Amino acid sequence: MYVAVKGGEKAIANAHALLAKEGRGDPNVPAIGQDAVAGQMPVLVSRVMTEGSLYDPKLAARAILQAQGDVLEAVTLVRSYRTTLPRFGYSEPIDTAGLDPQRRVSATFKDIPGGQQLGATFDYTHRLFAEPAGDGPVPGDAGIHHVPMPRVSDLLGSDALLEPDHAADWADPEPADLTREPTVHPMSRAERLQGLARGDEGFLLALGYSTQRGFGNTHPFAGEIRVGEVEIEFDAPDLGFSVPLGRIEVTECQMINQFTGNAHTPAQFTRGYGLVFGRGERKAMSMALVDRALRAGEFQERIVAPAQDEEFVLSHADNVQAAGFVEHLKLPHYVDFQAELHLIRQLQREHHDNAAGSEETNT
Repeated sequence: MYVAVKGGEKAIANAHALLAKEGRGDPNVPAIGQDAVAGQMPVLVSRVMTEGSLYDPKLAARAILQAQGDVLEAVTLVRSYRTTLPRFGYSEPIDTAGLDPQRRVSATFKDIPGGQQLGATFDYTHRLFAEPAGDGPVPGDAGIHHVPMPRVSDLLGSDALLEPDHAADWADPEPADLTREPTVHPMSRAERLQGLARGDEGFLLALGYSTQRGFGNTHPFAGEIRVGEVEIEFDAPDLGFSVPLGRIEVTECQMINQFTGNAHTPAQFTRGYGLVFGRGERKAMSMALVDRALRAGEFQERIVAPAQDEEFVLSHADNVQAAGFVEHLKLPHYVDFQAELHLIRQLQREHHDNAAGSEETNT
């Protein structure tokens, strides 16, 4: 047994060495640095930060390099590191209404206060390979006048056309933390949004798409999508006031859905919400679509689709947990398989014996 263990350790060490060699690639080509990844792959870095629940672009870039571009492995690395960090408390809610957007678009109105601001987007590219970007000057915001940009949801809300973001008697509860507390269904909307933010982008995209195809009662409009920096503040109990910690980039999506009303509520638009770290419009939009689908019970809508089932969505959205459960199949299952193999052979023998007995009876 000792020899087998030592042999296994040597094989694992060799596998690690081979992994590092293949990850390095051609040694004649300069190695990619984490600063290059953080600066030139912001969308990928944003996804790893969001699903890893830790805002740190350089650390996310380091995880991407170590994982050789495997997003799930990078997210796992970030989450593992996150568990080692001390926790001082919760930051104050960010003020996205005051966000000075680098990009701000709405699909509900052509002309909105403050105007549409395209910013950096793939929406209008031709999906053709382009020449690598040079080191020349990049268009900046020189000459752009920053004007107030009230949220479309606030404009609709002022006319009671959109449900309020919270009830008049609502009190802000102590936020739950899915990273420290076990998941218990049913969950509050705040808990669900945490789970959706940490969820796999591809899984949420598929669920959001399913709601648009009829598997869920959603008829969505992109009310507003904003990308920009917001200030983070921390309420220091010893000081008695909030202390600014810095600024982070976020993407916010307000999805607007139709609601015909019921005996207690007049017809109005309802909300789906998404918020992610960095530049992640697709994830924020998918999150908002699924958030609205999961609110079906609030509006007495029939729950008939996967995207409307809280336990199904939140139990399978976590890519780290899903990957671990799938990839553990690569580990040794010799004993289990031998038991299954023995059972199959026994069932086959019984089948052949029964077949032979039937033939003798017929003759």
